[in-house]
Amino acid sequence: MIEYNSFLTTDKAPFGATVPHKTVTFQIHIQAIENIKRVALVVYQDEHWAGPKAVIPAHQVIADTYTSEFIPETGGLYFYFFMIELPDTAIYYGCQDGGYGGLGVTYRSREEVQMYQLTVVNTIDQVPDWYQDATFYHIFVDRFKNGNVDQHVNAPKANSFIYGRQTDLPMYIKNKAGEIVRWDFYGGNLKGIESQLTNLKAMGITALYLSPIFQARSNHRYDTGDYFKIDEVLGTLADFEHFLNAVHALDMHVILDGVFNHVGADSRYFNLYHTYETIGAANAQSSPYYDWFTFKHYPDDYESWWGVKDLPAINKDSQSFQRFIADGDQSVIGYWTNKGVDGWRLDVADELSDDFIRKIRQQLERHQPQQHVLIGEVWEDASNKVSYDHRRHYIEGGALQAVMNYPLRTLLLQLVNQQLSASEFVTRIMTLKENYPRTVFFHNFNNIGSHDTQRVLTAVGANKAKLHQVLQLFYTLPGVPCLYYGDEAGLTGDVDPDNRRFYPWQHEDLEIKTWVQDLLQLRHNDPLFHNDADFYAFSCGSAFGFFRTSSIDAQYRLCVVNPTPNQGVLKPQLLNSVGLPKKLQAIAQAKLAGLQLQAYDFRILD
Repeated sequence: MIEYNSFLTTDKAPFGATVPHKTVTFQIHIQAIENIKRVALVVYQDEHWAGPKAVIPAHQVIADTYTSEFIPETGGLYFYFFMIELPDTAIYYGCQDGGYGGLGVTYRSREEVQMYQLTVVNTIDQVPDWYQDATFYHIFVDRFKNGNVDQHVNAPKANSFIYGRQTDLPMYIKNKAGEIVRWDFYGGNLKGIESQLTNLKAMGITALYLSPIFQARSNHRYDTGDYFKIDEVLGTLADFEHFLNAVHALDMHVILDGVFNHVGADSRYFNLYHTYETIGAANAQSSPYYDWFTFKHYPDDYESWWGVKDLPAINKDSQSFQRFIADGDQSVIGYWTNKGVDGWRLDVADELSDDFIRKIRQQLERHQPQQHVLIGEVWEDASNKVSYDHRRHYIEGGALQAVMNYPLRTLLLQLVNQQLSASEFVTRIMTLKENYPRTVFFHNFNNIGSHDTQRVLTAVGANKAKLHQVLQLFYTLPGVPCLYYGDEAGLTGDVDPDNRRFYPWQHEDLEIKTWVQDLLQLRHNDPLFHNDADFYAFSCGSAFGFFRTSSIDAQYRLCVVNPTPNQGVLKPQLLNSVGLPKKLQAIAQAKLAGLQLQAYDFRILD
């Protein structure tokens, strides 16, 4: 028998990500295998696959236990496995197929081995104090609230339409080529958000994430027209400054959506339709913006985001664009951060270079060090993300401080929809904890829905019991939760545009809203659900459980959930403790014995 568990510090110390020049100790346990000639730890450095970085002999320290040490020299990713050499053959021990941590498996062939990941960060990032335990609310601004007393829509755009009623379902008008030719608006604006700040604060929200607010032609505004102007439908610059002051007066914070990978064809920078007085890149090759874009045939054939011609893609190597966005107080980041913005969420961060992201972070740090947060839109495990054939290094220090935690959303929905077993859930969430730097894992920008996904209530088949359990997990697991507007009110909706319905004022589901408010208060009031509390996960049959623990006074909260429609009694002998230290194993064994769980039950045990 061969056993190694990367989740436990008895086998790998320190746990998870580390820093250069720090010793990492590995211990593997080998029983009932005779005539072992050598046990070795084999380490590869990412993107250096011609041969191993190191083959480190493991020494037998006690019976059946072999230990070895590795000291990474630089930041980045390393991958490792164990080799047990016998007189006539070798056995290899690596991680489970899929790259998951925890207990591994044996392989008979070197070519088959799946290697464990070791993340090494150059620096350990910090996050602002206000962000550490923030609870966010994500607002798609046009769809939240119209703050005008007479409900008129500010500055309606040409070639658009306004819905007759706010209860109308969103739709697009497209031409035969599938291009949107009439954008739709409800008229939500900055004054509308400001009018609800005290209510959001009372519910337990401490920070807002706004979808793009800069001038654009569309309702979503990911087709930026002018980075230095508030879209007229949303209000004026004075409205925005008044809104920011109101946010900060309530000790709340706000981050903006930074869309720096593409702009609108109808923008002052591209100016395809001659809307602006400036000479855009599509108007003349002498334009100051010409090198921002890549033309295949000037001026009508150019690189665009996912082939959407309305969204000309930015040339990633354009230094003038990077300076425009993030160099000095007059840059886009400098200007709006000086106005009082508390941070940025970077749209499609995978498509921005690591160097550009670092420049944005550096610009933020010039204002008030460690007072602003930079979050990236990443849909996968950001620690090992490959984008356009390049490994990304944006969470290894000095760049992104957190990413949108779409992997957690996927896991939660798969768990309650019984597409993933509790033990599989444990392996996957603990792998994220192991792969991410600690500050990233515990401060990731968690979501259970956004303007790019199905509404969470729709994703659970309109089953409110499932929704309640997802919300309970969402607000008790590590990370910074960001609730998509309307999810607390019972909004449903499929993918874009249906997930962008107007907020159902006077028609909220008050039961769901009460659930959310109670969970927000629990999270704020119980320090063991704050992000400095540690996290350990386990399964017990079909049930999933986890500990939140304090290293200061050894207190804990033990949470157990039944993600199935069946009631049952827990049996301690079914405890799968792959992610638990021995002390917590003993507590779980004692607390779970005979515990009866109802369908979709969620329990907090002291």
